[in-house]
Amino acid sequence: MRTGKELILATRPYAADFTAKSWWHVCSTSLLLAAALAGTVWNIHPVARLMCSCLAGLLFLRFFVIYHDQQHGAILPHSKLAGAVMRVLGLFILSPSSVWQSSHNHHHNHNSKLRGSHIGSFPIMTRAQYLKSSKAERFKYLFMRHPLTILFGYIFIFLYGMCLYPCINNPREHADCLLAFVLHIAIGVAIVFLLGWTGLILTILVPLFIACAIGSYLFYAQHNFPEVSFSDNAGWTYEKAAVESSSFMKMGPLMRWFTANIGYHHIHHLNARIPFYRLPEATSAIPELQAPKTTSLHPIEVYRCLRLKVWDVEAQQMTRL
Repeated sequence: MRTGKELILATRPYAADFTAKSWWHVCSTSLLLAAALAGTVWNIHPVARLMCSCLAGLLFLRFFVIYHDQQHGAILPHSKLAGAVMRVLGLFILSPSSVWQSSHNHHHNHNSKLRGSHIGSFPIMTRAQYLKSSKAERFKYLFMRHPLTILFGYIFIFLYGMCLYPCINNPREHADCLLAFVLHIAIGVAIVFLLGWTGLILTILVPLFIACAIGSYLFYAQHNFPEVSFSDNAGWTYEKAAVESSSFMKMGPLMRWFTANIGYHHIHHLNARIPFYRLPEATSAIPELQAPKTTSLHPIEVYRCLRLKVWDVEAQQMTRL
């Protein structure tokens, strides 16, 4: 069984972009999203408009993962057009390129470390750290991991965490974060003026609420699940963090499509340059990646993940308080 660098090298043949296929995914998703958003304002039955709004939310989610892949250089890495399109898209989906690249790259390089992994990810405390913390520190920690914070990821994680906080904390480096926030508000005001409050709800609020809620939960559960492991810096390796601290999210074919295979998270963390549409191919070809730690979107599995609060060093597992 290959481990370490040898296992990472085994994934390299799949870290190759097929340009035409990547553009097909970008363009087809764009057209479907445009059609779904058009359906939210078309003069049809209200239930049909709401269904289009929910569909738009799932397509925003898919587009977010495609954007995430392009930012990693997994798809269309040498296309200036794709780079420009994705930078603009990042503004619309409240994930400006500057903060996404800095925080997400840090996350990949520090995944599952007990120190420093909070940047670009959900914070982790050991039980001992939590017990020694002040009431204010405990409140902040539990708030950031609370199910309602994840459910309202649109507000807390994306609008505030990805846009407002970075531009307040470092305005020079993250000017695009302020641009994303202002653009979002301006689009909302324009839609209210042109289409009314119903238009705002169906074209912006519902789709982004759905996309951000699912996206926030996926990111949480892929690194906060019952079998996850964490290490101090001395015992940490990149390959171990990918395979043992990143889950495989079991999904049906439809949700795998809407999430652009982000459920194959252990492989993505092992080699982020593998295009999302090649992750199943890599799984089939590499035996060492075929028995991952798993979770799913089943309500019981969601509950099991959300109740985890702190890392128990003695038990070597995430536990409740």
